Amino acid sequence: MKYGFDNAKYLKIQSEHIKQRIAAFGDKLYMEFGGKLFDDHHASRVLPGFEPDSKLKMLMQMKDDAEIIIVISAVDIEKNKIRSDLGITYDMDVLRLRDEFLARGLSVNSVVIAHFNGQASAEAYRKRLENMDIKVYYHHTIVGYPHNVALIDSDEGFGKNDYVETSKPLVVVTAPGPGSGKMAVCLSQLYQENKRGIKAGYAKFETFPIWNLPLTHPVNLAYEAATADLEDVNMIDPFHLDAYGKTAVNYNRDVEIFPVMNAIFMDIYGESPYKSPTDMGVNMAGYCISDDDIVLKASLQEIIRRYYTALCNFADGKATENEVNKISLLMKRAGISTADRLCTVAAKERTDKSGLAAAAIELEDGTILTGETSPLLGPSSALLLNALKHVAGIAHNVKLIPQTMIEPIQKTKVTYLHGHNPRLHTDEVLVAISMMSLIDENCKLALEQLPNLEGAQVHSTVMLSEVDRKTFKKLGIGLTCDPVRKIKKRQA
Repeated sequence: MKYGFDNAKYLKIQSEHIKQRIAAFGDKLYMEFGGKLFDDHHASRVLPGFEPDSKLKMLMQMKDDAEIIIVISAVDIEKNKIRSDLGITYDMDVLRLRDEFLARGLSVNSVVIAHFNGQASAEAYRKRLENMDIKVYYHHTIVGYPHNVALIDSDEGFGKNDYVETSKPLVVVTAPGPGSGKMAVCLSQLYQENKRGIKAGYAKFETFPIWNLPLTHPVNLAYEAATADLEDVNMIDPFHLDAYGKTAVNYNRDVEIFPVMNAIFMDIYGESPYKSPTDMGVNMAGYCISDDDIVLKASLQEIIRRYYTALCNFADGKATENEVNKISLLMKRAGISTADRLCTVAAKERTDKSGLAAAAIELEDGTILTGETSPLLGPSSALLLNALKHVAGIAHNVKLIPQTMIEPIQKTKVTYLHGHNPRLHTDEVLVAISMMSLIDENCKLALEQLPNLEGAQVHSTVMLSEVDRKTFKKLGIGLTCDPVRKIKKRQA
């Protein structure tokens, strides 16, 4: 894989910058960690070279002085909101995050249920967590938030929230996903700490949008595509422009909340340490891009992937037409179309030629391979076999899995397990190759090539099963699909 981001430099200057920000405040710093603390795969896709756990590595350097608050919105609990990359609900992800942090020796203070307005599901979730000896606090919905500053910054606003007792100088506030209420929790704690005579500060650590890249840079456009369901909009920070006469990129929610943050700091200190939302951030990612061309191309591909994801989610009733349209407009702003994804073009051409469901892969060296559905294999399974043979230098006409081995598996799937699709999925193909590798040198060689598929791109002309999608994800392969469940057979 070609890298366009210097991760070692990022870890060094980002951790230094965070330590400087901690030192700038008195007793305590509340730091909102946007995005994902670990498994940040969006960042690793648009910034090739960025390691998904970079934020966690930095936090580990300060773990003796840090504790974590995990925030979840009562609205997301009620809606059973799902984290799309993992396929689990936000309430389950809170427990997963907690376990991951504790396993690494990090201190987890508590869980805050934000946007609470008496929801029965949130109350039940609180009881469940408390039965697990997890401290839980409510932060309430405030009428007019974030514009009614007078109410927010009062005992009837933030003052009504539960006070989270903390003991360490750095309090990291994180969540399963965006829109959970992290910033409001931080600001509420500043208000509550001040009432108790504790001097506390606030800073924000969020990778995107990257403030010192142009508004229309593909990295920032890819962030808008990733948050299309939230209706976030990147914008020039008007406060920063007014204060410094310099352009910086931020997004609408931070710009909207800035007057609230300023009012709270004015109330606590008589002045605000920040002149703009951009000042609040500690993001050094823009300084660590080592090859802008690589990053640009990767980000454009991410926008196209997000477009196909939205199309498939819309077909499944999991997304709105507005999300699809927004990403479509972003593609036009970026000057790209689905034709710029080479594996998409190749897969569609294969389907147009054969009339069958097909898939195509673009390997890291630019090689394009295709595969199509057959009585034995689905298109993704056929493609995976073709790719492994190519990378291993095995002739295309070599059958890695004999038909005599596939047929008994199909019989088990249909006859005994009452399945409707006899074709082998990608995981079943890999298991079969694994078994054959004990007696067949070609299968052994093909199996050893799996790590070499990481970073490849795949497109399917039909929506793949969850099993196939997860297999490609585990292999580190970027997948897109047409929002089509089945290719209609051609009329004779």
